[in-house]
Amino acid sequence: MIRRALDLGISYFESARAYSGSEAYYGEALGDDRQRIFLTSKSHDRTAIGALSHLETTLKNLRTDWLDLWQLHDLRSEADLAQIFSPGGAIEAFERAKKEGKVRFLGITGHQEPQILLQALELYPFDTVLLPVNPAEPAYLSFLDSVLPEARRRGLGVIGMKVLCRGLGLQVPDYGTPEPWIRYALAHDVSTIVIGCDNPQQVQQNVEAAAKGALGAEEMAKMEAAVAPYARQLMYYK
Repeated sequence: MIRRALDLGISYFESARAYSGSEAYYGEALGDDRQRIFLTSKSHDRTAIGALSHLETTLKNLRTDWLDLWQLHDLRSEADLAQIFSPGGAIEAFERAKKEGKVRFLGITGHQEPQILLQALELYPFDTVLLPVNPAEPAYLSFLDSVLPEARRRGLGVIGMKVLCRGLGLQVPDYGTPEPWIRYALAHDVSTIVIGCDNPQQVQQNVEAAAKGALGAEEMAKMEAAVAPYARQLMYYK
């Protein structure tokens, strides 16, 4: 599946310490192609010691000396922020890794509470933010109306996730294929989107859908209205 993505021209590859086996798969598959892709991973540890340990394991698994992007994974609460930015907190590990050339850029991710990501952006000059982008979002605690425009105002890279709502979106009547969901995400001011796949055929299908370009405003509004009755179930991640 990874080799097929490379053949199709995909150049952004993302993993995390929390994703069992994923980093090792990349390490086995990338080989010399590591040099031509943008490789990212994440740490969910909130302490400097723990995050540095994660990074050491990540680099070993990925068989590389550096990450293009290292992300603080799944920020959910003010308690997370307090620990990360306190003495001995994870931000110290992230700064050290960047200073030592082990990572190029630093980012944050979150999908539960938009205000937490907004607070994180106030606390540190991150390079990227990873957030949910799908037509259920406008119905409740929308990242699209809050974090995305603020990230763009600050000049950050914006990476969209939860594009298919873990596949649950494909159960919405009249929207049973990935294409409208992918094209909806691309209609927003994102740098790229990341979608988990189960097989090479899904990778191919997603690339073909993306090639058709973004939905228009009228199509987006229609899709949001159709999705609205199911929105809270689709946003399982909040």
